[in-house]
Amino acid sequence: MHVSIYAVGRMKAGPERELASRFLDRFAKAGPSVGLDFAGLTEIPESRAASADERRREEGAKLLARRDGATTLVLLDERGRSIASEEFARALAGHAESGRKSLILAIGGPDGHDPALREQADLVLSFGKLTWPHQLVRVMLAEQLYRVATILSGHPYHRG
Repeated sequence: MHVSIYAVGRMKAGPERELASRFLDRFAKAGPSVGLDFAGLTEIPESRAASADERRREEGAKLLARRDGATTLVLLDERGRSIASEEFARALAGHAESGRKSLILAIGGPDGHDPALREQADLVLSFGKLTWPHQLVRVMLAEQLYRVATILSGHPYHRG
């Protein structure tokens, strides 16, 4: 299954970007052995619409334009479910085994995701009830993708 990250907002050069890139490189190398191929990261600029609702709708529409019926959609949202890494790994493996060809993991903009988009998601995932800066969410997501690959392959990186 091809795994893509869709992020509203651009990440500037710096230690967070370097760390996210390091984990994504590790995932790109470890993922194929467990059926997860990293297909890249797409950044879109934040909407400039006047209201938060309009911004969420515009950003959500750009994401939906990239999704087809064979694509699993996972949104990162503070209102989502908080799950353990092992459960995340099982969920991704389950989608791959069900014949899904691709997976999009979406990080919303400062206003979050459009409620209509959340309703269409296969999974709405939270990294806890705290609000995290966009840059740290990218690092945490990149690390979790690498961790998923290590869990599924039985590598000792993940010791539960």
